Amino acid sequence: MEEGIFEQRTDLGRLNAAVNQIKATLGTIIVGQQDSIDLLIAGILADGHVLIEGVPGVAKTLTAKLVAKAIDAQYSRIQFTPDLMPSDVLGTSVFDPKTIDFEFKKGPIFGNIILIDEINRAPAKTQSALFEVMEERQVTIDGQKYQMQEPFIVLATQNPVEQEGTYRLPEAQLDRFLFKIEIKYPSLEEEIRIITQQHQHKTADQLAEVKPILSKEDIISLRNQVRSFHVEPKILEFVAKVIHETRNNKSLYLGGSPRASLAVVNAAKALAAIRGRDFVTPDDIVWVAPAVLRHRIMLTPDKEMEGVSPDDIIKQIIQKIEVPR
Repeated sequence: MEEGIFEQRTDLGRLNAAVNQIKATLGTIIVGQQDSIDLLIAGILADGHVLIEGVPGVAKTLTAKLVAKAIDAQYSRIQFTPDLMPSDVLGTSVFDPKTIDFEFKKGPIFGNIILIDEINRAPAKTQSALFEVMEERQVTIDGQKYQMQEPFIVLATQNPVEQEGTYRLPEAQLDRFLFKIEIKYPSLEEEIRIITQQHQHKTADQLAEVKPILSKEDIISLRNQVRSFHVEPKILEFVAKVIHETRNNKSLYLGGSPRASLAVVNAAKALAAIRGRDFVTPDDIVWVAPAVLRHRIMLTPDKEMEGVSPDDIIKQIIQKIEVPR
C-alpha cells in the first residue's frame, strides 16, 4: 500500500510535537531503546497497560519513571513483594469513631500512571486484585464501586531470569497488557555512552530537569484523535487472519483472543500517529504484532525445549499470510 494514496484527514501537528519532545527528553537520559520508547508512547496513546521485561540493570524502571514524569498527572509507584496483600494495593475500609462508620482509604492504585515494580514478586491473590482495575478501570470494595480517573495506565516491570521468590503472572492478567516490551542489553557503543554519562555526573541533573510535556487533558484529547484514524477493511482482515492462525498453529498451545485482535489494531493506530500518519499501513501491523502477541501466546512444550521464542513463531505466521498492499 502506498502511503501517498491517502490524504491526511487529521491535523497531527500538536501530537507529533508532543511525541518528538518526549522522545528528545528521554533520549538525553536513556541511551538507545528507541523501539521501547516508541512502544511506551504508543501504549499511552492507545489507552493500554504495558509490561516491561528485562534483566536487572537495563533501566526498565528509569524508562517508565521518565515517561510518567513527562506527563502532568498523578503518579504512584508500588513495589511488589511476596508479603503484599490486595488491600495494600487497592485500599481498605477503616472504622472512623467520629462518624461511627467505615471509611474507604484509597490505595496507591488510585492514580493516573501507576508503576508496579517487579510485578511477578507478589502472590496470586495480589495479582488477581489487578484484574478488575486494569480491564474495567474500577475497584469494587465491600460492594461499592470506585472509578479510576482518566487517564489510567499501569506500567509494570519484571525480571525474567530470577525464579526465587517470584510468581508467574496468570494468563488472564497478561492478556490485559497491551504490550510486553523486552529490553535487551545495550550494544558496546551504547554501553560506552552510558558509562561516560554517569562518569560526568550528568544523569541526576538531567532527571531533575525533566518537566511535564503533556497534561491529563492532552492525553485524553490525543487518544480520541488516534481512535478516529482510518483503517482499511483489508488491513482489518489481515489482523484477523494473523490472530486466527495463532489459534491453529501446531507450535502453539494457546493462541490470541479477540482482545488481541483489537489490541493490534489500536496499537497500530497509535504507531501510525507517532510516525505522522492518520491511517494505518500493513507495516504498522507487522511492527506492533510481536509486542502485542508475545505474552498472549503459549508455545507447546516441545517448542519451548527447542529454544524457540514466541517472536519466532509470530514472524513465521506473518510470513505465511499475504500482506495487503
